[in-house]
Parts: sequence; C-alpha cells; structure tokens
Amino acid sequence: MNSNFNLKNFIIVMLLTSIWIHVAEVARAILVAFPMMKEFYAGKIDIGPMGVSNALIWGLWDTMMASTLVFIYWLCSQVFGQNSKSIFISATVTTLATIGVFWVASVNSGLGTWDMALILIPISWVEMLIAAKIAERLFARYH
Repeated sequence: MNSNFNLKNFIIVMLLTSIWIHVAEVARAILVAFPMMKEFYAGKIDIGPMGVSNALIWGLWDTMMASTLVFIYWLCSQVFGQNSKSIFISATVTTLATIGVFWVASVNSGLGTWDMALILIPISWVEMLIAAKIAERLFARYH
C-alpha cells in the first residue's frame, strides 16, 4: 500500500463506498429503526414522514460516516496492511464513533432505550464491515 495519501483516490473510494452505506442505512432505518422509534415515541411525539430536508441531512450523515470509515481504513491499512485486521478495526471504530455515540447519547437523553441501541449498533457494525471490505477492494483497484 502506498503510504502517501492521495486525495483523488480517497474521494473516489469514499463516494463509491458511500453508495453501500446509503443503501444499508436506509434499509436499517426503514426496516428496523423507524418501527422501534415509532413504538418508543407513540403518544409522546409524532414521527412524521421523511421530507426533502431530512433526506439531505441523512445524505450528509451517511457521507460523513463513509468518509470516516474510508479514512480510518486507509490509516489501518498503512499500519496493518490490506487485510481482515484493518477491516475489523476500521468498521468497529467507525461504528462506535458514529452510531454508537449517537445511540448512547440518545439513551442518555431519554430519546431511546438500551434495547434499541443493542439491536441497532450491531446491525450498523455489520454494515460497516461490508463497507470496509468494499473500501479495501477499491483501494486495491485505485492504488
């Protein structure tokens, strides 16, 4: 692996990896998170349909998560090489630093439950493992 950071390659890998992250995040939200949140918030506040502004912010969130994952993967690959260890570490750190922090803060603020967090964080971790594997393959291609 080339130890020089190449911004163009990083952007290409990040944008391509973000496609998976966008799809996985939407699926997790619609199939698992939103039903849990609707049940949790029932009678407290209305959870409305997703609007354009929500979708744009969610797209920003997913892009930030993709750039975090791809950068951490790149750093890990510099130290450990392009292998399972780099995939595991980058996926785990990204999950904990994004979804993990979000759900711990949500539970701490009374805006979620540990049951929700303990279901959604592992699902997100699997998503990030797949994303890190995608990043590994793309970096190998765009070296």
